[in-house]
Amino acid sequence: MLPNVTIVLPAKNEAASLPSLLPRIREIMPEAEILVVDDGSSDGTGDLAASLGATVIRNPYSMGNGAAIKAGARAAKGEVLVFMDADGQHDPGDIPRLLEMLDQGFKMVVGARKTSTHASWWRRWANHFYNRLASVMTGYRIEDLTSGFRAADARSFRKFLYLLPNGFSYPTTSTMAFFRAGFPVGYIPIEARSRHDSSSSHIRLVRDGIRFFIIILKIGTLFSPMRLFLPISTALLLLGVGYYGYTYFTLHRFTNMSALLLMSSMLTFLIGMLSEQVSALHYRGTEDS
Repeated sequence: MLPNVTIVLPAKNEAASLPSLLPRIREIMPEAEILVVDDGSSDGTGDLAASLGATVIRNPYSMGNGAAIKAGARAAKGEVLVFMDADGQHDPGDIPRLLEMLDQGFKMVVGARKTSTHASWWRRWANHFYNRLASVMTGYRIEDLTSGFRAADARSFRKFLYLLPNGFSYPTTSTMAFFRAGFPVGYIPIEARSRHDSSSSHIRLVRDGIRFFIIILKIGTLFSPMRLFLPISTALLLLGVGYYGYTYFTLHRFTNMSALLLMSSMLTFLIGMLSEQVSALHYRGTEDS
């Protein structure tokens, strides 16, 4: 019989953490399939994982965290997928809690990290902003949009593989896709540990800032584009009308800036309408899950 649960661990140069992590997972989930996706490691991560009894998928070069997640999801034999980091941040002891909640009818259950576990004020603030924006967009309380520790129904998750990026924003994409498709998503509180190798987790403000901006766009475009574009269009319209009123009474003319603001408002609205139609196409065929 195929194993019911597959645990997928994307790993790049995680040889230091696997000797303690994999036996712990096996101890807690003795019947589960354990898949380690070696994302072009140079420290023997794949060979070590295989020697510890895990099934190993090897990428010939580093393709990104999201690409490793997709490779593991495609190869998994279980009906339930559990995704967790291979660096020791996530406690395998929380896996049964994820599965228990999944049995209550949820299609995805996410381990929501406590605020104190984020590495810096920047990440704490960014994560709080993500959660608030996504909650407003979806109408549901989202406790941790970017957590990589989650369990999901395999069949439902595979429907959105083509949407997932190869980089590090797969949690955001999958969460918003599940909400948009009408699949219930639940949360359990978890305590995330420090990375096994803290030297590889330095914060780069510019890189994280770009990632922050991309995630905001994903939140809007994946769930309901008009909820993002309509307020922007309205703000531009009000600015355009207000500036026209100001210039009309002071200069008695219609300026190029007023025209630019009004045209930008119209174009933003039309882009939002088009994005809404394109977004809807992504979720066709999900009703039979």
